[in-house]
Amino acid sequence: MGVVERKVTYFNQAGEQNTDTLLKLVREYAEREDIRDIVVASTTGETGVKASRIFKEYNTIIVTHCFGFREPEKTELKDECKREILMNKAKISTGVHALSSVERAIRKDFGTIQPLELIANTLRFMGEGTKVCIEIALMAADAGLIPVDKDVIVIAGTGKGADTALRIQPANTGRFFDLKIKEIIAKPRNF
Repeated sequence: MGVVERKVTYFNQAGEQNTDTLLKLVREYAEREDIRDIVVASTTGETGVKASRIFKEYNTIIVTHCFGFREPEKTELKDECKREILMNKAKISTGVHALSSVERAIRKDFGTIQPLELIANTLRFMGEGTKVCIEIALMAADAGLIPVDKDVIVIAGTGKGADTALRIQPANTGRFFDLKIKEIIAKPRNF
């Protein structure tokens, strides 16, 4: 029976001030562990640009909010960020949130929570970034942009920026319970 010891970084506070440190930590971890697939949450594209620069030679997937998330027919992804992300050879995946989709509309219109939002709220026990990491891993797998038969690194945050990184064995949403959080690389202690 083997034991693996790992260093985990815990940020004192959640938020975008951790982004640069987190991306550096993940780069070192990815090199050490030889993980080539990196999935990053980015709403406006600012975090996506930083990640696409640092992980240029990796299979880097930037996952954005779907069109209409805030306003009908609009995306929050800035055009200049989109251009730079693509110029850096990263891919952009825009899709419906795996842990809310139509259920968010049911809650808003009828005031009742559904199973996906219950799962999302349970994952928030470990912080917003943990919930988002799981969600975007599912979304990237559903888009066919990452393998489901090997570990990937997933990066997300609380509000803006990045403060959470997990090593995940991804799965498609139809096989949700096959997804495994293998390691916590970093996350905030207070969120």
